[in-house]
Amino acid sequence: MHTVEHGFPNQPSALAYDPKLQLMAIGTKSGAIKIYGAPGVEMTGLHKDTAAVTQIHFLYGQVRMLSLLDDNTIHLWEIVQRENRSHLVELHSFNLPGRPGIESTSATRVTVMLLKLSCDLLALGTEGGGVHFLELPTLTLLNKSLFQDEIMQSVPEEYKCGKSLGPVESLQEHPQDSDKILIGYSRGLVVLWDLNSRHVVNLFLGKQQLESLVWERSGNSFVSSHSDGGYMVWAVSSSNPCTHDPISSTIPYGEAPLVLFSGGMPRASYGDRHCLTILQDSSHVTLDFTSRVIDFFTIHCTDKEKEFDDPSALVVLLEEELVVIDLQMAGWPTVPAPYLAPLHSSAITCSCHISNVPPKLWERVISAGQQQCPLQNYENWPICGGKNLAPDPKQKELLLTGHEDGTVRFWDASGVSLKPLYKLSTASIFQTDCDHNDSLMQAGEEEWPPFRKVGCFDPYSDDPRLGIQKISVCKYSGKLVVAGTAGQVIVMVLSDEKSDHMIDVATVDLLQDREGFTWKGHDRLPPKSGSVVFAPGFQPVVLVQCMPPAAVTAVTLHAEWNLIAFGTSHGFGLFDYHRRNPVCTLHPNDSLAMEGPLSRVKSLKKSLRQSFRRIRKSRVSGKKRAVVQEANAQLAEHDAEVTPVQRRIEPRSADDSLSGVVRCLCFADTFLRDGTHHGPTMWAGTNSGSVYAYALDVPSQEKFSEQSVEALLGKEIQLMHRAPVVSIAVLDGRGNPLPEPYEVSRDLAKAPDMQGSHSVLITSEEQFKVFMLPKVSAKTKFKLTAHEGCRVRKVALSNFTSVSSEEYSENALVCLTNLGDIHVFSVPALRPQVRYDCIRKEDISGIASCVFTKTGQGFYLISPSEYERFSLSARVITEPLCRVDVERPHDLSAHR
Repeated sequence: MHTVEHGFPNQPSALAYDPKLQLMAIGTKSGAIKIYGAPGVEMTGLHKDTAAVTQIHFLYGQVRMLSLLDDNTIHLWEIVQRENRSHLVELHSFNLPGRPGIESTSATRVTVMLLKLSCDLLALGTEGGGVHFLELPTLTLLNKSLFQDEIMQSVPEEYKCGKSLGPVESLQEHPQDSDKILIGYSRGLVVLWDLNSRHVVNLFLGKQQLESLVWERSGNSFVSSHSDGGYMVWAVSSSNPCTHDPISSTIPYGEAPLVLFSGGMPRASYGDRHCLTILQDSSHVTLDFTSRVIDFFTIHCTDKEKEFDDPSALVVLLEEELVVIDLQMAGWPTVPAPYLAPLHSSAITCSCHISNVPPKLWERVISAGQQQCPLQNYENWPICGGKNLAPDPKQKELLLTGHEDGTVRFWDASGVSLKPLYKLSTASIFQTDCDHNDSLMQAGEEEWPPFRKVGCFDPYSDDPRLGIQKISVCKYSGKLVVAGTAGQVIVMVLSDEKSDHMIDVATVDLLQDREGFTWKGHDRLPPKSGSVVFAPGFQPVVLVQCMPPAAVTAVTLHAEWNLIAFGTSHGFGLFDYHRRNPVCTLHPNDSLAMEGPLSRVKSLKKSLRQSFRRIRKSRVSGKKRAVVQEANAQLAEHDAEVTPVQRRIEPRSADDSLSGVVRCLCFADTFLRDGTHHGPTMWAGTNSGSVYAYALDVPSQEKFSEQSVEALLGKEIQLMHRAPVVSIAVLDGRGNPLPEPYEVSRDLAKAPDMQGSHSVLITSEEQFKVFMLPKVSAKTKFKLTAHEGCRVRKVALSNFTSVSSEEYSENALVCLTNLGDIHVFSVPALRPQVRYDCIRKEDISGIASCVFTKTGQGFYLISPSEYERFSLSARVITEPLCRVDVERPHDLSAHR
């Protein structure tokens, strides 16, 4: 069911790279290990215990790796082939025992691991200053441990001062002599130790607290870094076994071929900065990140015969993103990543999936993205190990994410790697504090050190009102509607050219004649006056501002009719964006004035202020709702025979302050006036179980500019149990969902059945109900009020294609509940088909973030930065299919 995870791992804690296999591994605080190679090459392993991964080491070229957890256990993993694809499996684990009566548990806590290049020996440095050795691949403890007392015998008296040397901070194998290792202690002492003769070759008497060690590849010198922000270069000489002073001691801010270090900033001035510095001759750049540096590595030449490392790229794992720097291009630019994108660079507030994207729209979105980022060429991606075996996707898919900072990001969701394609920002339409912040940042560019902002993680929004709440797209016309936190609804059109234009603004007062109401929330976002320059891509043509400026709770678009509908907690509106004209809506109480189920509704053609009617809290009055109440009564007898697994639905109070919230909207070409004349309709569902339907008079395309859209007729359905309406969908005479706008007129889909009776499927939080049209008579229902008070959270109509025949498919209603399980029902009979456990019921944000696709897949957030993808279809599955081939020197089958 769960197929792949998209995005950036939550809370990364360790990093490793195998230069031979060109694979990267990331460990997380939840005990996961994720391996990445070429795009599409991904594997995940989970430790049995949820303990943080503190270190990872590849066994060079062997598709095996070691992990150290913060519970002090060591694990050996291997990439194995099953069914012609690679999987990551755990082989062994090990826990270092202490010396009874001598060492405490903390003394044997592993602080650092050194995997010898021969891959047959693992050295473990500990909190107590000891070094222990394990045989690989069996993880067998060897009887040749090295303890501090052995080292102390060689240390000069004046250096001892009666102190412990502290924990082992670093272990490094000599690059030219594998029998020697460098041992660095926290106190500053560094020892070159001969493994065979078990004696000290050199002592380096450092006086600063040690952070790390690294060899220069000839083995004639090494560099130590220290807690005071400095680093020292030490010469290794057989003629001087005890060295008191380094060759050079540098507090940066020398000459070196290329020096890389994280940190090193003066704490008083830059203690809050997350930095990594690159030094080369006169070039000096301090990369300034927005989250903490976890670890980094360079991609460089590993041939021992070569004189220099010649690094080509720098890979930096940060707490919230992965950054890759090209070290061969002038200026050291960043390299765009084809995966591991930080989805949460600004917090995700909503999402929308588009299946089967038309080629023309796809190309135009790609083109707009490339003009935003001309260097977006994934061919230069340096981590390219393994082979992606997945076939090319049969159709293109887009995932759109709305963000807190007012951006909408377009992602290629066609395959395993979720690639960023294009970013749309709505902030430029409004007057915000952004411009002020930009001028402040530019003012400090001449400072020292030479900081350069790198990475895109930016969790701080300039204005929370910019947050995107709802997105609706027409993939055939290139129209997009985004709606936000402060009542802004923006209609956008995809353009291939740059534009400089004014945006039409229409203000809609949803509470114009409500006396005594005072809005106590945030103000609207003031739109910019004058023209605004827009890059190629989606460009705004009209801004509809709802008043009061409450968050938009529902939005929908019908590009063929030039209409958008939107709702807030105060009402809903219908807008003709071609003529920039509003179309009327009704207040629930006003509907009581209707004479019978079908009657003429006053068409409002006056000013904007008069065009939109208020929605107050819906109050039951039983007067003119006889038709629908009767329909409900026809099914009431079923309630009398409640099955043991169900409970009776309790009616809710109409006085709930959220009862007027509009939960869903839809357009449909169906029968509302009578059974012989079909036409455009709009439907709205509220939090109090009310559904409002309007017959619309939409002019033909030739008359769009001359004639206004009018709302002619209205109907109301009041669900007896008053549960919030989650979804409304109209079904044709065969029980199939109606096609999308333009699909029929452009011969992209079969015309719907207009001969048989249409029906409307209304989903509330507690049940599904099908009503026949146009009489609105109840046909069938299914109550999902199971054992623990199950509630519907998300629904979608999906099409499931047979595995054996592409010609045969069925539509089904897919439903996610508040318990995190997914139910699939036949349509329109509403017979339960299958049930899956999908999301933990405690994961409320995961359930709220779920979005279904039209082909039976779905996405939900498992952390702020990661989507879990799942599939309910046996035919449509997106999962990693990859292989990593290697010849192994050791066969582990005997040790398993």
